Amino acid sequence: MTEIILTKKKNGMFVLLVNLLVLAAAIFGMIMGAIRLESGENIWLFIISMIVLLLGWIPLCGLRVLKPQEALVLTLFGKYIGTLKGDGFYWVNPFCSSVNPAAKTRLNQSGDVSSSMVHHAADSSVSVELPSKKISLKIMTLNNNRQKINDCLGNPVEIGIAVTWRIVDTAKAVFNVDNYKEFLSLQCDSALRNIVRIYPYDVAPNVDTTGDGIADEGSLRGSSEVVAQRIREEIQQRVNEAGIEIVEARITYLAYATEIAAVMLQRQQASAIIDARKMIVDGAVGMVEMALDRLNQNGVVQLDEERKAAMVSNLLVVLCGNRDAQPVVNSGSLY
Repeated sequence: MTEIILTKKKNGMFVLLVNLLVLAAAIFGMIMGAIRLESGENIWLFIISMIVLLLGWIPLCGLRVLKPQEALVLTLFGKYIGTLKGDGFYWVNPFCSSVNPAAKTRLNQSGDVSSSMVHHAADSSVSVELPSKKISLKIMTLNNNRQKINDCLGNPVEIGIAVTWRIVDTAKAVFNVDNYKEFLSLQCDSALRNIVRIYPYDVAPNVDTTGDGIADEGSLRGSSEVVAQRIREEIQQRVNEAGIEIVEARITYLAYATEIAAVMLQRQQASAIIDARKMIVDGAVGMVEMALDRLNQNGVVQLDEERKAAMVSNLLVVLCGNRDAQPVVNSGSLY
């Protein structure tokens, strides 16, 4: 389906003024015809004026008003004749009908979250907002519900995304898919699952996330920008036939699923403790080596291997312990 832009229909004001003049002339003709009818003259003026007055409202049905960033897809007896784009006052064939299969669809997205029923408590009346057949060309944001997906290691994670999108081809959006809003939402879910299954939640060894056969450090937590870009490209490939452009995709929520969140937290804490201990031990060994070298260079004291071992043991206990050391002072001989 190829989009056809109607550019020569912006003459709504002219048609409105002409139609009002014709209706005014028909009313005047009916009055004059009624006067002549009473005097027994020709009644054709009255009949013609009545016919014009009865049918004069039909051209008014072809008037269309569009705001900026709005479009209207028109069909005539089931055939697509074109799309009105841009703000203005238009006039089209009165028998044309507007088509927007997603007019009643309400998704969790900007500009499309209002309820169709608005209750007024002041006078207990109900105002019903009819769905508009106009198609918005603005950039909109779709916030899909959080999904529980297994990452490449099989760990269940909860993830949510926000997708900014807009319609670039109204004909494809209306006629190539049944409901472009629902179609976009489903494709976002599917693309998100396909990409998340490629990555681990955190950096893991021997995992290839790029498909080049070489292990890398890609992860959902550490490579969020790369993951979001791949999600956007995946969605764009799926919605091209619907005339939709994906402007951006962002991860809005990322966490382990509740059933394993506590265990994974303990795992992260244990890993952090191990890394910290490793750093402490490395530093302590370096300090002991430095102390022994300085003692030997300055000739402060001569220690045999047994005394060196005892000194190293004591220094490591002091440097690697969680609490402050409480030394025992020996006031006697070293031996």
